[in-house]
Amino acid sequence: MRFTLFISLVAFAIVACGGDKKSAASQAEAATPAPAGVAASAPAAEPAGAVVEVKMTGNGTTAAAFEPAKLSIKPGTTVRFINVSGGPHDIAFYADSIPKGGADALKKGMPNPMGDLTGPFLTQPNEKYDVSFTGAPAGVYKGYCLPHVALGMKIAITVQ
Repeated sequence: MRFTLFISLVAFAIVACGGDKKSAASQAEAATPAPAGVAASAPAAEPAGAVVEVKMTGNGTTAAAFEPAKLSIKPGTTVRFINVSGGPHDIAFYADSIPKGGADALKKGMPNPMGDLTGPFLTQPNEKYDVSFTGAPAGVYKGYCLPHVALGMKIAITVQ
């Protein structure tokens, strides 16, 4: 009985520890972290047209805002949302408040959406998210920050 138990444990140890043999070089490469400042993936390309910055601020409990809360832009402009304080923040647009054809333009201009007409959460200070209004028809695009809509964090972007 003891011998059978011993053999079983040895067999288990061989299976668990062996099998996938890597060279010392590949093991060292896998264990070496990337140098500081080197991104794992290529950075996003800068927008080709005009860029307008909107700061996302808040103290996390009683005040949260887009600064500015109202702006006018030309078609093709990129609006860059920057998490300054009080995050997480995001930008989401009310589907029923945008001009006809605006939803399709926004969907093309919002990379990595979290949902329909909703950008991802920005959790780190100075983290940014670009929304391109290329091909967006003229009109008012009303948006909000999902975590802070109850605190009145809303924005109106007029495409002229």
